[in-house]
Amino acid sequence: MKIFSAQQIRNCDQFTIENEPISPIKLVERAAETCARWIENHFNKTSEFQVFCGNGNNGADGFSLARILYTKGFDVNVFINEKNSKYSQEAEINLKRIREISGIAVYDFNEIEDLGFQENSVLVDSVFGTGLNRKIEISVKNLIQKLNHLSFPKISIDIPSGLFADRSLEENQIVFNADETLSFQFWKKSFLHPETGKFCGNIHILEIGLSQKFIENEHSDYFVIDETEIHKIYRPRNQFSHKGNFGKTTIVAGSFGKIGAAVLATKAALKSGSGITFARIPACGYFVLQSVCPEAMVEVSGENFVTDFPVENDHVLGIGPGLGTNSETQKSFFEFLKNYKNPVVLDADALNLIAQNTEILSSIPRNSIITPHPKEFERLFGSTENSFERLELARKKSKEFGIYIVLKDHHTQVITPEQKVFYNITGNSGMAKGGSGDVLLGIITSLLAQNYSPEEAAVFGVWLHGKAGDFAAEKNSKEAMLPSDLIDELGNVFKILA
Repeated sequence: MKIFSAQQIRNCDQFTIENEPISPIKLVERAAETCARWIENHFNKTSEFQVFCGNGNNGADGFSLARILYTKGFDVNVFINEKNSKYSQEAEINLKRIREISGIAVYDFNEIEDLGFQENSVLVDSVFGTGLNRKIEISVKNLIQKLNHLSFPKISIDIPSGLFADRSLEENQIVFNADETLSFQFWKKSFLHPETGKFCGNIHILEIGLSQKFIENEHSDYFVIDETEIHKIYRPRNQFSHKGNFGKTTIVAGSFGKIGAAVLATKAALKSGSGITFARIPACGYFVLQSVCPEAMVEVSGENFVTDFPVENDHVLGIGPGLGTNSETQKSFFEFLKNYKNPVVLDADALNLIAQNTEILSSIPRNSIITPHPKEFERLFGSTENSFERLELARKKSKEFGIYIVLKDHHTQVITPEQKVFYNITGNSGMAKGGSGDVLLGIITSLLAQNYSPEEAAVFGVWLHGKAGDFAAEKNSKEAMLPSDLIDELGNVFKILA
């Protein structure tokens, strides 16, 4: 699914109006009806809705929603900013319709101090939409602060008021803290970054029938990884295939006390479809890995840490989990990078070794995949003010070095040398445990070995990893799930794809 800027979303609205054709007021009505259906399915008729409306088109959505909820049998009150009498045409029409209904009371924003909301109240934020591009005025800022301190369920229409669609917050920006965000048609970039997404609660993307022609033809470099995209990538196995059709994977990992990382990466490679899987580890882990991964072939290098790296050109190498940062390992690794030309997958200590001498970045084979978490990324490329700036730096470095960057986060981003960004929306906080990254390294390396392109391997890999994490959390809870549970759930993910 494409992610559009606020301006592109406005253009899409306008294109739909002109080419469906549909009047602006009818498009507002369609959006409001979609929200009302969602609310009707999630709240019972005893709820009383307090709807806060601005004077723009987001306010128009709120006025229309209030009227539709009332006709469905809900109790509804509407709040407006009486001091601001300049309404958009759609907002003015819908406010007039509200005033014609005696059963809906209309109050000023500042009257919430005098009103005691019922215990069954639900607060609906429809003050500012995706068009917000400035700091909000003091009166609305005070309103949002008051609403945030109330303990009622909170719903935002399209985007929480105070949040920009495309960028991070300004200093001291006040944002409505929603429990549920009912957003129209598209994910917004701000939903997907930690500094801004935390205000959105649970995000629900509601289809409102915007022009598919516009969506297909409009360019974007930003995407959400959804199941439609994954089904385009996934290649089911031919029944006449054999192990040689699914590549050779070599995991180079482990050091004394960190053999578990090599085990997780190797098992993940096996479980995600690698035809033949090798593990190159130090001798101290030989019996461990041979015992728990009998399907893998184990190659020994060094006693307590890896001392040399394989150069087989028909293998795909995943390097880094638990590797350690011994100087001998580093020397051998750097020599390997300078001479090896095929794409590799680098994570964890492989990245930490490079961070000690970033000049070696230019030696990473082109079309390789690196999978840093934010701190590893900072050590490699420098610090940034926020995750939006970090993403743009990653785009720059991906292009500069010709590599794919899997920037791990709550919504992991895959950045390509062509400047495309794919946000992953599978996964959960139960995966925030040591070892989860080792599993991801194994999955992506295995997919690359199976002749998925680097872009496909990275995009498919992070989705598989997150989806397995969602299954593991459902079965074991976020608190109790383990990285090894992700590996165990990969089979169930492939079942739903097939």
